[in-house]
Amino acid sequence: MSVARVTTLTVRSTTSFEDAVSEGIERANRTLRGVSGAWVKEQKVEVSGGAITAWQVVLEVTFVLED
Repeated sequence: MSVARVTTLTVRSTTSFEDAVSEGIERANRTLRGVSGAWVKEQKVEVSGGAITAWQVVLEVTFVLED
């Protein structure tokens, strides 16, 4: 049997949604052990002067709790 926990991360990138997700997973792995997946809960862009200036995601990261 295993028990997992979910934590929410908000990540912003000036490159892309994909970069924001990758950075979020990388950061979660530095802090949490047993990361097993993530769900992109929200996506948002920032716009200035008619152009996208940043991409933001809200991730629900799942990690397995250790005994």
